[in-house]
Amino acid sequence: MSLDAFPEHILLTPGPTPLHPHALQALSRPMLGHMDPEVFALNCEIQGDLRVMYGTAPGTFTALLAGTGSLGMEAGFANLVEAGDEVLVCANGSFGRRMAEMAARYGARVRVVTAPLGEAIRADDVAAELAKSGDIRMVAVVHGETSTGVLNPVPEIAELVRDTGALLAVDAVTTAGMEPFHMARWGVDYAYTGAQKCLSAPPGVAPVAISERALARHAARRTPTPLWYCDFEGLRDYWTRQTYHHTVPVNLHFALHAALRAALDEGMAARQRRVQQVGEAIVSALAPLGFSPYVRRPQDRLPTVLALRLPQGFDDAGVRQALRAREISVTGGLGPTAGQIWRLGLMGEAARPGPYRALMRALEDLLGVRGVMERFEAALDGVLV
Repeated sequence: MSLDAFPEHILLTPGPTPLHPHALQALSRPMLGHMDPEVFALNCEIQGDLRVMYGTAPGTFTALLAGTGSLGMEAGFANLVEAGDEVLVCANGSFGRRMAEMAARYGARVRVVTAPLGEAIRADDVAAELAKSGDIRMVAVVHGETSTGVLNPVPEIAELVRDTGALLAVDAVTTAGMEPFHMARWGVDYAYTGAQKCLSAPPGVAPVAISERALARHAARRTPTPLWYCDFEGLRDYWTRQTYHHTVPVNLHFALHAALRAALDEGMAARQRRVQQVGEAIVSALAPLGFSPYVRRPQDRLPTVLALRLPQGFDDAGVRQALRAREISVTGGLGPTAGQIWRLGLMGEAARPGPYRALMRALEDLLGVRGVMERFEAALDGVLV
């Protein structure tokens, strides 16, 4: 069946995001072997571009894991945590709690800093926990908590961790590639994201960056890494020494390379700006209908996942089902926020006016209201993003 036979579907979800045209084109390349010299050359370019995206120190080891962002999360704990290690996890949503569960499965003694749903982790609470023990081996935090649309204060937390001897692991799944990320300046030791988020590449590879401190910690392990597939040394066999470890998804490498290069060519500041512009236009358009930001403090709002509290009496499931019938996907709340919020993705190719114009038109029709599109366009004020 021809691709033309499939209607265009509009993804406004917190992931996956619409494919960048360059990534889509790269997927059609003929297959090459994972040990082909052209693939190794491509991998070297990917590694260099990831260093730029993450803001790493020169020569920092970067790679793609053959899996989604959750594998990036698990690989950090598998390689850098041993049984009995004390790990401090910042958990104010579903993905922070997932971090705590994974660390525990690898034998860590997990302590958790929490915050109410819709609120950011307080740096003072992290400082208090760090003061209780001088033997914390790792601090782990989600930069952008996808489940609630909260931006956690990673720079402030990093400053607290810097002189403790603990490693800092950061989930950058909804920030890296769309917002400036400064791994070296902040002092992050392990960072990961998913290709299908801010970069608008297909799901299936997880870009990671690993500091020299983290590699030294891994080399000093008392026991082998329990997850063979993503053992850091095995990854370096393939990505640095160019010897066989496992078969990588070659075409996903081509697609990620194209999408990542497009992101860097656009520039993080420009991408950050269009996220802000489109997000503000959405809020302006929907506020008169009773939608409001779920996260109370503006500085705690995650720009790339706009969490909106629904109007009183709003038929969440019914409206989203009607939108889906029109080939528009919108994501509701997760867990405790189900039926209370929408989570609108503003990552990669979704953070443009076009997809959201379709949403505004559909809402006017479904809700029997007018003025939504007019307010959206007025807020954009002719901005081309």
